[in-house]
Amino acid sequence: MKPDSRIFVAGHRGLAGSAILRELHRQGFTQTITRTRAELDLLDPLAVQQFFDREKPEYVFLAAAKVGGILANDTQPATFLWENLRIETNLIDSAWRSGVRKLLFLGSSCIYPKLAPQPLKEEYLLTGPLEPTNEWYAIAKIAGIKLCQAFRRQYGCDFISAMPTNLYGLNDNYDLSSSHVLPALIRKFHEAKVRSESTVTCWGTGTPRREFLHSDDLARALVYLMQNYSEEQFINVGSGSDITIKELAHLTAEVVGFSGQIIWDSTKPDGTPRKLMDSSRLLGLGWRPTVDLRDGIALAYQDLQRRFSH
Repeated sequence: MKPDSRIFVAGHRGLAGSAILRELHRQGFTQTITRTRAELDLLDPLAVQQFFDREKPEYVFLAAAKVGGILANDTQPATFLWENLRIETNLIDSAWRSGVRKLLFLGSSCIYPKLAPQPLKEEYLLTGPLEPTNEWYAIAKIAGIKLCQAFRRQYGCDFISAMPTNLYGLNDNYDLSSSHVLPALIRKFHEAKVRSESTVTCWGTGTPRREFLHSDDLARALVYLMQNYSEEQFINVGSGSDITIKELAHLTAEVVGFSGQIIWDSTKPDGTPRKLMDSSRLLGLGWRPTVDLRDGIALAYQDLQRRFSH
């Protein structure tokens, strides 16, 4: 990519997309293209094709998706499958038809089998059953990877895919009915502190292990991959270490300043027992994460306070 390359960031208001946009601007790319949902309906194939014909982007970061946590995935299976299939199909097909030079599709670590060996290597895809609570989203993301691979094989498109681990950071979703675990914990502890409550109840047993990556680290990795990676095989993007949900809860409470008791509701689902990604291929290319988890949680908490004070 050159400083004046035309770069479309699909999903630029989301956690990953906004971080990609910030990183592109930080690195001096001046011709970034964005559209809000009101300006461009990614579910409408004709609107998407007309956008590509008109704007002629050379590079595309496909970070747009219908996303949510366990509850949202479990209660809206049709919405998660259909909307994500439609978004990625429209964007990937239009990118090919309009001659985009390179496209990077952003997947999710939930594509891996529920009981796959740890850490998760790229070749473990499709080797076993998925986690039932988010299989609809996972199947849509697997289809996106396969679409990129298929267009690459059939048409020679330089379409690549990257699989991030659990993300957090600026512009996260703090809605307790649809958020992921870390933003949900930040909000729960913040509200309990503000209300001077003595306890906070968290879902599950607290025993599952999860890996977390700050969205700014993800963005640095993706811009790097767009410039340095061109293979059919998707590539993992993770921090390389994990933590139990219980440890995460105590760390988050400490950062937020909640000093009460944490209660675990074991009637609620835990999800996958462990999800640590093997990011050795990416690390072998020279990329390294830079944001420490405690520091990252503090930054995310500042973001929540800014947004909830308005």
